[in-house]
Amino acid sequence: MALDDVLAYLHAHRQTHVDQLCDLLRIPSISSQSDHAPDVRRAAEFCANELRELGLAVEIIEGDGLPLVFAQTAPRPDRPTLLMYGHYDVQPVDPLDLWTTAPFEPRIENDILYARGSTDDKGQFYAHFKALEAYVRTGTDLPVNLKFILEGEEECGGHHVYRFTEQNAEKLACDAIVVSDTALYNETTPGICYSLKGLAYMEIRVSGPAQDLHSGSYGGTVQNPANALAEIIAQLKDANGRCTVPGFYDDVLDLDADERAGFAKLGYTDDILRSETGAPAAYGEAGYTTLERMWARPTCDVNGITSGYGGQGAKTIIPARAMAKVSMRLVPNQDPDGIAAAFCDHVRKLAPAGVTVEVENLHNANPVLVPRHSPMMQAGIRALRAGFGAEPVFIREGGSIPIVGTFQACLKAPVLLLGYGLSTDNAHSPNEKFHLANYWNGARTSALLFHEAAGG
Repeated sequence: MALDDVLAYLHAHRQTHVDQLCDLLRIPSISSQSDHAPDVRRAAEFCANELRELGLAVEIIEGDGLPLVFAQTAPRPDRPTLLMYGHYDVQPVDPLDLWTTAPFEPRIENDILYARGSTDDKGQFYAHFKALEAYVRTGTDLPVNLKFILEGEEECGGHHVYRFTEQNAEKLACDAIVVSDTALYNETTPGICYSLKGLAYMEIRVSGPAQDLHSGSYGGTVQNPANALAEIIAQLKDANGRCTVPGFYDDVLDLDADERAGFAKLGYTDDILRSETGAPAAYGEAGYTTLERMWARPTCDVNGITSGYGGQGAKTIIPARAMAKVSMRLVPNQDPDGIAAAFCDHVRKLAPAGVTVEVENLHNANPVLVPRHSPMMQAGIRALRAGFGAEPVFIREGGSIPIVGTFQACLKAPVLLLGYGLSTDNAHSPNEKFHLANYWNGARTSALLFHEAAGG
């Protein structure tokens, strides 16, 4: 059977495929840092070259941001078309001193690959490359048309891929979109994601005196911007863990009974949460389980605070400025633009006298909800079941993949959120990792998905 040849090829070339992934991981494609722009471009060229070698027509698309890679197999009208999305840019590596080894020098230990980008998202989308390679190298007829759209701005909130999608719906036209940038449920249970949270990402800037002041000479005479910012932040949530922005919960789509029952069956406990995070206790909005809060309730979190002196020893000042970055993760039916505007008004009203407060909306993303029982979802379940050798479960994702909402709006095609990583893979953190078994099983699943999407 031809499909058996494809799977046998993937098994025989596992180590080679790890070595090739490591070559991609060595490229420090940090999109949010301008000095790494050449590295982001190098990662784009790496992906383009590999797809070109597999016989695809490939374009590196320039624009007003970092490049996109678009590739497609020779179209055949008698078979369905899958659009495969991924991003080859990565998060910054700070704090560097918490990495066990250099973040762009891949390290394998106990069959786990450590490197920045290993799970988010290079390892996951590269599994699709290897699945395609197995069909090509074994001479097996590919049962679907494939298109790839790879971007280099996902981690910095760039807009190139959005504008390209909006302006090129015909070029990207497909029967389904496959996004592998989510996670399995756990190490032994594959999961298929059907919902992503949206995002409203805000920056609060508080200014007071014209320059830092001596706290002995001027303490008690002017408002301290750091104190004022702390006062604002302290009022963003109430004692029950609920966000205080007016209207924040008005449009929240509640879980249905089947979803709640499905979450409860997964057996996720607060002990598991503590083990995964190292936090001393679970915390969050009252009245919901930890898994419900993680996947299906909106959140409001401070992501960073900057003010005054943080170096060694003492420096007695009243800082002139303070800044905080705040993310609100949103759930289906919440409007990021409306939430961001309400947040701005709310923060200004919370500001104490004696300081100037500016609030800026840095980035938005719409929440995503996809049907759980569509034909493409069922094809994904069958592929996961065979690829990982275990029964998949339905899961939601607390993170955001902003382009998915744009794909849904512009391409009018179902989205399959088919993730191969784990929520414990330290994405965005030091010592990011990817289990090699998930990489290999992911490639198997992708190969099987091509088969299942064409009707088995």
